[in-house]
Amino acid sequence: MSFAVVGAAHPNADGSNRQFEILLCHAGEPVTLVPEPRNPHDRHAVAVYSCRDVQLGYISADRARQFGTQFGGDLVRAVFQRRAAFGAWVRVGFDGKEPHLTSAMLAEPVAQADAPIDEDPGFYPDEIWPDD
Repeated sequence: MSFAVVGAAHPNADGSNRQFEILLCHAGEPVTLVPEPRNPHDRHAVAVYSCRDVQLGYISADRARQFGTQFGGDLVRAVFQRRAAFGAWVRVGFDGKEPHLTSAMLAEPVAQADAPIDEDPGFYPDEIWPDD
């Protein structure tokens, strides 16, 4: 199962940069998921750490609440999947199973610049008149 890693724009307490660390990550690298039941903002929070032990962010809150109890222990395996505008994606295997990545999981979404142009967007800005 793939999970979004959010909060990459926030700095780590030790001064390390989450976004820079995400740039250093490669698909398939192991990541560590650490439940934080004492987190003052969300008792279901699950932190994500790179193989260099630098925090990348957190599993998105809705998924952490849904799967949080399963993230603890030795039966969860996780790997870095790919970067994203909001942070990153990680792939998780439960019950001791290794997560597998496919080429479709590694593909970047189509950039907005590559999207087809809408010839009639239905919005036309007001005309800007020259000053007198």
